[in-house]
Amino acid sequence: MPEEPPTGAFGRWLRHGIRTYRAEIAVAVLVIGLFLTVLAIGAFTPLSATPPFPTINGLTEQPSANYNLVFVVVGPIVVVVGAYLAGTYAVARRRFEHLMLTKSKAEFLRNIPELEDLLWDLTPTDELRYEDRRADLHLKR
Repeated sequence: MPEEPPTGAFGRWLRHGIRTYRAEIAVAVLVIGLFLTVLAIGAFTPLSATPPFPTINGLTEQPSANYNLVFVVVGPIVVVVGAYLAGTYAVARRRFEHLMLTKSKAEFLRNIPELEDLLWDLTPTDELRYEDRRADLHLKR
């Protein structure tokens, strides 16, 4: 049964949304960073003469500001942040799935601290799976 979003303050709702859609947000940040980096490369390399970059550069190079300079700085930073978020989620997901599929109660007990650390990087649905697994193995909190 999916967990319902909390009612109340906007900040609480936002935190719940960020935790629930963590993977999608990480991929979106990575894609936006890659897009900005491609725009910067298209502005300052010989690719600037090939379509569609002349049209794009005409829109981003305004008389009052050259946004391509911002893309050069912001694009790679956003790529690094997005890659970190996506990588952290992927590693935590893979390790969590491995630890949840173990058949041994003793191995599960040994890995409870690691599982609880991994839950910080995963979604509320995974917390529910973890609690169900603990209940299946008759472990008290």
